[in-house]
Amino acid sequence: MSMDKSPITLDINNLMADVVGYPYGLTVDQIDSMADRAKAAYDAINANRGKGWLGWTELPYNQDDILDDIEAAADYIRNEFDAFVVLGIGGSALGPIAVQQALNHMHYNQLPREKRGGPKFYVEDNIDPERMKALFDVIDVKKTCFNVITKSGATAETMSQYLIISTALKEALGDDWTKHLVATTSKEKGNLIRLALEHNFKLFYIPESVGGRFSELCPVGLLPAAVCGIDIRAMLEGAKAMDKRLKSPLLWENMALLEATIQFLLTEEKGINIHVVMPYADSLKYMADWFCQLWAESLGKNVTRKGMAVNVGQTPVKSLGVTDQHSQLQLYTEGPYDKVVTFIHVGKYRETVEIPEGCYEYPNVSFLGGKTLNELINAEYLGTQYALLRSGRVSQTIRIPVVNAYSIGQLIYFFEMVTAYLGELLDIDAYNQPGVEESKIAAYAMLGNTEEKYQNKYKEMASAPKGLKKYLL
Repeated sequence: MSMDKSPITLDINNLMADVVGYPYGLTVDQIDSMADRAKAAYDAINANRGKGWLGWTELPYNQDDILDDIEAAADYIRNEFDAFVVLGIGGSALGPIAVQQALNHMHYNQLPREKRGGPKFYVEDNIDPERMKALFDVIDVKKTCFNVITKSGATAETMSQYLIISTALKEALGDDWTKHLVATTSKEKGNLIRLALEHNFKLFYIPESVGGRFSELCPVGLLPAAVCGIDIRAMLEGAKAMDKRLKSPLLWENMALLEATIQFLLTEEKGINIHVVMPYADSLKYMADWFCQLWAESLGKNVTRKGMAVNVGQTPVKSLGVTDQHSQLQLYTEGPYDKVVTFIHVGKYRETVEIPEGCYEYPNVSFLGGKTLNELINAEYLGTQYALLRSGRVSQTIRIPVVNAYSIGQLIYFFEMVTAYLGELLDIDAYNQPGVEESKIAAYAMLGNTEEKYQNKYKEMASAPKGLKKYLL
């Protein structure tokens, strides 16, 4: 069966003033007033494609040369190992998790081997000691391949995992331990590339101009996906198709540019500083997690490029329809007018489940009989959308015809371009993360790193205000 290659679409009706109400929504005139600034944002991204930290813009096109190598490595891993474990954090983990959840069976690891068609899949994206011990309870290191993903090779979380795993492999396998490791890292610098060359690990490279949260369409995300049988060529094809749709500098002809402009206006003119992403599909649950990192780390900045204080950035919130109607929706419909909800709606689910007839003595149950879960979840989405509309809360919908590798490629690239355009509108560096780096330096200082910058940070921390006993309850 050929893959559905229908385009994803953006429906902004319910955040426009003539639909949701003039005090709450945006007007066409407000959006049109941003045309020149939006074109400048478009021109800036277009002029710098593939340069600096915009290497991700070319990933849909320049990964073709390594796809054969990725697929060959994936075939080998599928045939030789019972488990495949990604060691990474942030973008090195969230992308692979999101794509796996979207495109494979939701109980993939519980399927028998013949139905999975590949090894069990784990992503270790935290350093909780209980979690690491639990991993060893469910895998046999002698039959497991580990993919260590860190561009710098200095990510403390990932490299601590590497030290633990490599020691376990050496103890279990002796000289053959290196055959169980794949390194995905920088080609030009860092600790991991040196380790990989020294020990002859299988190697894949992260392009120097691609940051972690924009890395899903390079080997960071493509290898794990291929190991689990996902069509990575279709993902890249979907990203290419989206890129081609975003070639116009005109607001109403470029959905990513329009979306960036809308979010800018909602924040600046409506005080909407919380962005809720709510997919109505369990398959897309972790796409919301991936989006949250992309949005928060890229756009949460305290200075402009010129060093002016700004403290910008919407707070992203992950939600799941229908589940979070029963945990969050009350706040969204009746709480502060500070949120925009982006629904992700699926046109056709990959399965249909009928609801049997029964419980005739209970009319408020029996009416469900003869319908499908597909109809029910769609009705729940429409009900939530209406509840927000009725209370004057802005929302929009990204419609995905069907969840497949092609549509996921489109969605990833769309969100990345929206983020890039919004960074330009805000005049910030969307590719650094100084707040994250501050946390890392402080943590490494506490652990006794002897490099000068860490020692200086330790001294700085020692002079910080101390906690007072009266506040310890």
